[in-house]
Amino acid sequence: MALSGKLEAEVELQSPAAKFFNFCVTQLHHVQNISDLVHETKVHQGDWHGVGSDSVNTEGKVETCKESFEEIDHENKSCTFNLFDGAIGEKYKSLKAKLQVADKGSGALAKWTYEYDKLSQEVPPPQAYLDFVTKVTKDLDAHLTKA
Repeated sequence: MALSGKLEAEVELQSPAAKFFNFCVTQLHHVQNISDLVHETKVHQGDWHGVGSDSVNTEGKVETCKESFEEIDHENKSCTFNLFDGAIGEKYKSLKAKLQVADKGSGALAKWTYEYDKLSQEVPPPQAYLDFVTKVTKDLDAHLTKA
């Protein structure tokens, strides 16, 4: 069994791609006020658009990790996050989450891709993290649709 891999998920959005993407790269620290799955966000170092520290809920338990923007492409509405430390650092040598948002019909489509390197064979693929981010994506979309 391989230590490296990739998982993907797509979420249909009602909000426009530009609005959703803009929120993710400029206001993501407000997610704790929008989704019950995120308990706290705070700056670890830099500013809100650099290295951040998030407390996230996966598989019914609270886990803490740090994240930083590795790449932001405004033209293609994509960004890549590096996730590390905390529970992530105990399981994965590296874990990157890429978000790509595109207009689709009257709404948009958010595509999440997780690329990972596990520390050992016993560590499961990060499906719980992918499931978490798809639920939070739906919460954000519902909020942006109301706004």
